[in-house]
Amino acid sequence: MNECVDLDKIRHSAAHVLAAAVLRLFPEAKLDIGPSTRTGFYYDFDLDHKFSQEDLEKIEGEMLKIISEDQKFVKTIVGRDEAMALMKSKNQTYKLERLADIPEGEEISLYTNGEFTDLCRGEHLNSTKEIGAVKLLNIAGAYYRGSEKNKQLQRISGTAFASKKELDEHLAMLEDAKKRDHRKLGKELKLFTIDDGFGQGMILWLPRGAIIRQELQNFILEELEKQGYQQVFTPHIAKLGLFKTSGHFPYYKESQFPPLPDRESLEKATVSNQSCRAMFDDLEGGNADGFLLKPMNCPGHIMIYMSDQRSYRDLPFKIAEFGTVYRWEQSGELSGMTRVRSFTQDDAHIFCTQEQLHDEINGCLSLVKVIFKTLGMEKFRVRIGLRDRNSDKYIGDDGNWMVAEKALRAAADELGVPFEVAEGEAAFYGPKIDFIVQDVIGREWQLGTVQVDYNLPERFKMSYVGSDNKEYRPIMIHRAPFGSLERFVGLLIEHFGGDFPTWLAPEQIRIIPLNDDLIAHANGVNRELKACGIRGSVDGHSDKLNAKIRRAEIDKIPHMFILGPKEVETGAISIRSRVDKNFTGTLKLPSAIEYLKKAIVSRALPNCQ
Repeated sequence: MNECVDLDKIRHSAAHVLAAAVLRLFPEAKLDIGPSTRTGFYYDFDLDHKFSQEDLEKIEGEMLKIISEDQKFVKTIVGRDEAMALMKSKNQTYKLERLADIPEGEEISLYTNGEFTDLCRGEHLNSTKEIGAVKLLNIAGAYYRGSEKNKQLQRISGTAFASKKELDEHLAMLEDAKKRDHRKLGKELKLFTIDDGFGQGMILWLPRGAIIRQELQNFILEELEKQGYQQVFTPHIAKLGLFKTSGHFPYYKESQFPPLPDRESLEKATVSNQSCRAMFDDLEGGNADGFLLKPMNCPGHIMIYMSDQRSYRDLPFKIAEFGTVYRWEQSGELSGMTRVRSFTQDDAHIFCTQEQLHDEINGCLSLVKVIFKTLGMEKFRVRIGLRDRNSDKYIGDDGNWMVAEKALRAAADELGVPFEVAEGEAAFYGPKIDFIVQDVIGREWQLGTVQVDYNLPERFKMSYVGSDNKEYRPIMIHRAPFGSLERFVGLLIEHFGGDFPTWLAPEQIRIIPLNDDLIAHANGVNRELKACGIRGSVDGHSDKLNAKIRRAEIDKIPHMFILGPKEVETGAISIRSRVDKNFTGTLKLPSAIEYLKKAIVSRALPNCQ
């Protein structure tokens, strides 16, 4: 049995122990679900009593008692009527609803440990004593079935490992993660803000954060130019019919802002006293014209392709855009920069022939590798998202799906990194490769994506003229290495802990004069730096040197120039570096400028971590 499966069993078993412990202490609690997760487990409870931190400690203590009791996990296969009778007798109404979700004819299983019995598919350990080490972490609200329309339950989350050593290492990582939290650092470093008066899930980029974003855009634009992409721009809103043709509406309907009526439809509805609901029903049903805040950039890029007759000589046709899109995320799922309602994608689309497909996919993958290497994220794996053949949420011809899937598998093989296949993770129009990146403290983040699409070209009747003067359908590749700039910057804040490499740092150098008499000279040095494209500032406060150095450290400035009377007299600079532990010493100003320019141009990574 491999380690991954064992860990899943440990955590799933720990979730049952958590539920059993809660019922011992709060017998009136109603249970919903308690799955294992990638980093631990949770269980959702409905209880009039609001859990406190003190309760969490008591529940964890009760869990340890249950674990020490060496309770066996016993699986029982039961009929639907028996399962319903049991859950009714326990007044577990949520379990009855979950039981109704199980299709007729599918096995219904119960798992019992001690006095606790739960409706569960499994699998579990043999005994509670095999759990190893467990820790409860937090309490949060969670809407039943993830919908804001439903009651909010209380979610207790925890984690479990086979040994205390592994648990302690994980808890240390979580403490490190708290210090790196992008929401905390983003506020302290004045990178971004979110204001409910403007809108939940809407990032307001502050000047310092905007510099990081612009540098990332400049970086990827350089790489795109090398690969022959052309930059385009599309509006934030488009006709609803465009997204009906593409399939984004209704396939992503629940994740989109409501459609907007055009002015004529709105006026007609007002005159006829049509209800708001009826007007929206007309929009969604196609009986009225309307507009939609774009949830995707692809339809706009398709329109750009179709604005002219294309020949095989024009292919591959590559266009890229930093395009802002809008998704209706539930308020309980919003989280800083990593889960938002408005975000900008480094989006690009390639329209190519079948013969060009292999090379173009590899070109996308090589671009992703360059980006990850530059940012010190070379530990990553690949997930190939395939369709679930039993689902009706996918469009298009089976043959095209098979060809697209084969092309992505071949590309993943050539990439030379670990990859897994995940059914049901494809986009509705085609299979995809997702990149799962490991940050500096070992956490995994899903980032860029490459998707192969035969279906949108078909739905829009796209074409190109072949060498035989006949019309053919192009293949479309969707590609976004960063994914969302908001999410990517949030990740980078945590990955670097705010200690950005020199090229990305909003302020690359802080000039620190020893006394007020040297401020004029410091300002002159700063002007020279600015003329060379280096972002700097002068600390003109009347504090002592140590206080100024401490302030620069708190602001996480990569480099400091210390200016005293001796440095002014000799034309030298005393340099302190936060991101280059190998550098110490004093340089003449021209050499100091060259040192900084080299760090910027080379996009050198910090070696301080």
